[in-house]
Amino acid sequence: MNSPDSRQTMAKVAIVGAGFGGLAAGIALRENGIDDFLIFEEADDVGGVWRENTYPGCNCDVPSHLYSLTAQPYRGEVRYPGQRDILDYLRQVVGDHGLRPHLRLRTAIAQAAFDEDTGRWRLTTAQGHIVHAETVIFAVGMLHRRHLPDIPGRDTFGGDWFHSAQWDHTRELRGRRVAVVGTGASAVQLVPELAVVAEQVRVFQRTPTWVLPKPRPEFGWLTRALLRRIPITHELYRALVYYAADLVLAPVMTGGWSARPAEWAARAYLRWQVRDRRLRDALTPRHRIGAKRILLSRSYYRALGRDNVELITTPIHSVTPTGIRTEDGVVHEVDTIVYATGFRATEFLEPIPVVGRGGMLLHEYWKNGGGTFLGLAAPKFPNTYFVAGPNTFNAAGSNIGMKESQLRYIMAAIRLRETSGAAALEVSHRAMATYDRWLQVAISRTIWPTGGPSWYKTASGRVVTPWPSTARAYARMTARDPALDLVPVPLRGRELAQRPTGPVIASRRAHTLPRPSHTATS
Repeated sequence: MNSPDSRQTMAKVAIVGAGFGGLAAGIALRENGIDDFLIFEEADDVGGVWRENTYPGCNCDVPSHLYSLTAQPYRGEVRYPGQRDILDYLRQVVGDHGLRPHLRLRTAIAQAAFDEDTGRWRLTTAQGHIVHAETVIFAVGMLHRRHLPDIPGRDTFGGDWFHSAQWDHTRELRGRRVAVVGTGASAVQLVPELAVVAEQVRVFQRTPTWVLPKPRPEFGWLTRALLRRIPITHELYRALVYYAADLVLAPVMTGGWSARPAEWAARAYLRWQVRDRRLRDALTPRHRIGAKRILLSRSYYRALGRDNVELITTPIHSVTPTGIRTEDGVVHEVDTIVYATGFRATEFLEPIPVVGRGGMLLHEYWKNGGGTFLGLAAPKFPNTYFVAGPNTFNAAGSNIGMKESQLRYIMAAIRLRETSGAAALEVSHRAMATYDRWLQVAISRTIWPTGGPSWYKTASGRVVTPWPSTARAYARMTARDPALDLVPVPLRGRELAQRPTGPVIASRRAHTLPRPSHTATS
């Protein structure tokens, strides 16, 4: 609702970001009878990471049935969705669930500050518009802040260069000499595509990564027939993939029962695909499988074996006007440089300054080791929730399900605030401390702390991105009554409301947090 001042807007809930998390939050609000909300997106379309990444070969490593919202489950016959498929799906979600009137595209949030007089949040857009909201849900995700390596001479290059997440489709790569810096998830998808059209592709590898064969993107004829004729097959397949990820993939992250078979399979695949022993040795990781993101590809190894593709493992020294100089003094002359160097995943919510109670700056709070309860709330930041916050990235399954678990808790917390009469609620220090003790023990039982540098960790080595357990464990932990965790906060000139007690929903079980000794994969 607009205020008398045309440059100020009032809303019960403000959502920042229009990717999977932001759209899922809008659907959840409507399902809970809340229609007074706005979704702010700095770009001119929805889609998040799937809008921005348009590089050749861009697709998802999670099966389509699992990589879809419960409110709009996938019903097609493609096993793995491509970038365009996912973007079209999200656009359809907007229309099917009536979210278009709530969207505010091309509207970046430049600042968010909690008003201790009113108990509301004051959001300032890049255009200077003010939005007052009772609750803020930040759903900006982790994988959208592009990381460009600080290589000496990077800006002196005389040819074309761009990041894989900012692909320049106006540049012709056919018949060109192309350098690809990085060998992560984006690189293994785009290198095979470039190898077909470019005259020469040089791939600069810092650290080799474990690769497993990716199943074919299309289902076989029998599965397609079942999906087409027996609708319940879609639900059964989705459930199968969900439980398989928890039972088979999640234990890899803790060095559990499936870690050794997974590494055997990766080594066998590498040996089968790469006959050249020197190339195979260069592609063999030294870290344990699961310490970094496991990649899936049917074509990456084959592409590296082509005559016009060269893998370079000598560290990069600098960029010159004509190419890339490695530390052995060789200048590899190229026409185009593609930086497939990933994202600054550990820099949550940057560069938006978020100011909580007492002037607490969220970036400083996290920088100084402040924790986040279940990855979705933090002390000193009342009525504020995060979708895809710290330590919620599911490295063994679908992150759509993780977001939906977070939103179930967030919706219950919003109802709790309304029924309790409190102007503002925030997570208690006791709940935060209990959860953080569990989290640190769970992380210590994974292979990540000793797995070397990765986007799972900060520069200091602290693991802040991945979830150290299963999707089912997270669903159970977020199914608890928020009255166990949230407390009212004092506002200036007001009496403190009584702490809310009792379940928010009669059927909701009051789950308790596990003890710190709880195993990481339960």
